Amino acid sequence: MHRVVTAALCLGIVTGAAMYWSGVAASSTPAGGAIQVWGTPASNGGGTTLITGAVADSGTSAHANSSGDPSKKGTYTLLVLKKGTILVNTTQLNKDENNASPTASTFNMTTCSGYIPVTAPVPVVKGTKAYKGISGSVSVTLTFAFVIPLEKGKCNLSNNGPNPSAQYGSIAGTGTVSFTG
Repeated sequence: MHRVVTAALCLGIVTGAAMYWSGVAASSTPAGGAIQVWGTPASNGGGTTLITGAVADSGTSAHANSSGDPSKKGTYTLLVLKKGTILVNTTQLNKDENNASPTASTFNMTTCSGYIPVTAPVPVVKGTKAYKGISGSVSVTLTFAFVIPLEKGKCNLSNNGPNPSAQYGSIAGTGTVSFTG
C-alpha cells in the first residue's frame, strides 16, 4: 500500500511539474499584441532600446541592410535584444528625419533653442530566436532637442553652422506585433 501511495504521489508531482514547465515554456513565447518602443539614439546609428507590452526586452540597435546584416549605410535597424533580434524597416523614418528642420513653432530665435519631432510608420520585418515569425508595425517618433550657440547675436541654422552646444534625442513608439508559427 505504501508503494502505491508513494507511486501515486510521485506521479502527481511529476505530472504537476510537467504541466507547470510546459506552461512556462509556452509563456516564454510572446503571444503578440500592443507594444511600446523606447530608445536613445546614438550618433553612430546605434543606441539603446527597450520594448514593453506584449514583448518585454532590451538591448541595442544598429544600422542594417534589408537582410539584417549590419551596415553603416543601411536604411533598416537591427534591434539586438537579450532574447533575440528584431529587424525593422526604418527607411521612411530616416528619409523624414533627413528632410526635417525646425519650424517657427519648434524653434526659438531669441535663445537659439528648439526641437524637431519626426514621426513615421516602421514595419517590423522579421526576428530571430524568441522573435522568430514576428511581424507588425510601430508608429515611431524621433525627437531631437538642441541649443545652438549665438554667432554675432544671431542663430545660424545652416548646415555648415556651429554644432549644437547641447542636444538630446529620444525615440518612442507604439504599435502591434503578431507571431506566426
